[in-house]
Amino acid sequence: MALQDRQATLTILSLALGAFAIGVTEFAAMGLLPYYAADLGVTEPEAGHAVSAYALGVVVGAPVLAVLGALVSRKTLLILLMALFAVANVMAVLAPSLPLLVAARFLAGLPHGAFLGIAMLFAAEFSPPGRKGAGVAQVLMGLTIANVVGVPLAGAIGQAFGWRWCFVIVTGLAIASALMIARVAPDVRTGRAPSPLRELGALANRAVWMTLLVGAVGFGGVFAVYAYLTAAMLDATSAPSWAIPLALSAFGVGATAGTWVGGRLTDWSRFGASLVLLIGMTLMSLVYTLVIGNWVAMTVTVMALGLTASLAIPLQMRLMDVAGEAQTLAAALNHAAFNAANALGPWLAGLALAAGHGWQATGHVGAVLSLAGIAMLGVAWLDARRPRGLVAAPGM
Repeated sequence: MALQDRQATLTILSLALGAFAIGVTEFAAMGLLPYYAADLGVTEPEAGHAVSAYALGVVVGAPVLAVLGALVSRKTLLILLMALFAVANVMAVLAPSLPLLVAARFLAGLPHGAFLGIAMLFAAEFSPPGRKGAGVAQVLMGLTIANVVGVPLAGAIGQAFGWRWCFVIVTGLAIASALMIARVAPDVRTGRAPSPLRELGALANRAVWMTLLVGAVGFGGVFAVYAYLTAAMLDATSAPSWAIPLALSAFGVGATAGTWVGGRLTDWSRFGASLVLLIGMTLMSLVYTLVIGNWVAMTVTVMALGLTASLAIPLQMRLMDVAGEAQTLAAALNHAAFNAANALGPWLAGLALAAGHGWQATGHVGAVLSLAGIAMLGVAWLDARRPRGLVAAPGM
């Protein structure tokens, strides 16, 4: 038993290391945008295409790679995805022009959703009963810790020694994760021959789509606030220069703590955990509207908002309950849905700001999106209670 526990711990660590690498490359690249814009001789708006290309890669790659990956074991797929991620980051290191950097960032985004979704699924499958949500949370914690430690550190190294070194570091982390997975992870098998067509069955599952919509809309509330936090602090407060990275790190601290809490809540109830987190998002978004102008209160509120950022965990576990034989695709689509939220929240908040409603509008938009997520969660809950002659999923 001790040997099995050690293997489980090392496997979780190998998966969390991959999630950490993904978190660093996704967010640190935004902070380094002015530096690679200057180095490549382009404007900052043009350099922003590299950020958009990564997000597009996530949305495209999550379902495509998950379906194609059904042809191999999940352990093998995780290794291949991390290898692709490493190669794409090497391309970013060597990119001599913006078009090639954009292409490299698109390729780096392709394995993002598939790796995180399958890693969380993989962790849940070999975690003991009653602890599956905690296992998923430990993998996701690699992503949240990246916001607290990895992103500021990679950004500092990139600023001091050149932006390409950020991608060098990420490449090393990706290679380490792939090698560690190959060495320590068990070869978890489902007992059925792999089938891409069976994975596509998730697209015809109403419960899967309802769950994805909860995340795609409800989590947009977090991004509506977070995307404009820096701009709001610069414009509406007299915050010192170090207050902005402090606030961003505070969100990461909250998200890390929230991931631990979210895993425990999920083992109690999928729907219950989702409801608690969405209510928390709504309340913190509204509190944020009241503290605009006070950078200390804004920092504390954003950290509290980060506590609700573990919504991916109960939704991931809910997808595992309802996806049937399309587990891999459903897990990857979960992360594509959260990237959709990353686009929806800032877009709607931006429209409100453009209409002249002030920085409080970002919190109002966040609260509305979180409430919409609660409404969709209620519809999903009612649908799950409809008799279909099936055994009820755990946690309902």
